[in-house]
Amino acid sequence: MLKSIKSLSNSLRSSLALRSIQTSTAVHHDSLFVHRDTPEDNPDIPFEFTPENKKRAEAILAIYPEGHKRGAMIPLLDLAQRQYGWLPISAMHKVAEILKLPKMRVYEVATFYTMFMRKPTGKYHVQVCTTTPCWLRGSDQILDAVKKNLNLEVGETSKDMMWTISEVECLGACVNAPMIQINDDYYEDLTEKDTDEILNDLKAGKKPAAGPRSGRYACEPIGEPTSLKGEPTGPGFGVRADL
Repeated sequence: MLKSIKSLSNSLRSSLALRSIQTSTAVHHDSLFVHRDTPEDNPDIPFEFTPENKKRAEAILAIYPEGHKRGAMIPLLDLAQRQYGWLPISAMHKVAEILKLPKMRVYEVATFYTMFMRKPTGKYHVQVCTTTPCWLRGSDQILDAVKKNLNLEVGETSKDMMWTISEVECLGACVNAPMIQINDDYYEDLTEKDTDEILNDLKAGKKPAAGPRSGRYACEPIGEPTSLKGEPTGPGFGVRADL
């Protein structure tokens, strides 16, 4: 019996030795999920909302009934980020204080959503969508054009704090692919030439028009409609006469 057990044990060791260990590919992202104190981001740096933003915060909180104020967390974090340019840990602590929540509850939200920038970000945050619809329409070329124009790589910020590039997942404008988001504005139906024009306009202090660059107004088909071209039928169309 003992010999049988030893034989089985040796057999298992041999099979395990021959079996290769596989691990999934490590996924890298330019967002910061684990906090490390830095000179520009640590709890000792005070954060306060400006008087104007305090009023906005009060208006946001008023939307939520008592007992459900924590629902205002994302709007308040967004307000803090818009004021500061990015989201330092002291701003997260201020939101936790306002909502009377443990700091960990705020950390969980701020590190889950990639819309919250956890490190210093340029004045113009260029987010390039490379999810499947945009990729099929040439987002790789758009991303290359952005990197070449700004002389930056994904996740980098220019030394003058004017530009930051991020590669992001779907931004919800698939019909108008390829597209990029710069701060709050969408630029869609892009070519490499369009991308350069947009970035050069911003460098020159101009405000390029947001939206599709193909001439269409929104996400309607380019050219003439191919379906639903006639007037809609009236009530009872196609219904049996005896009904």
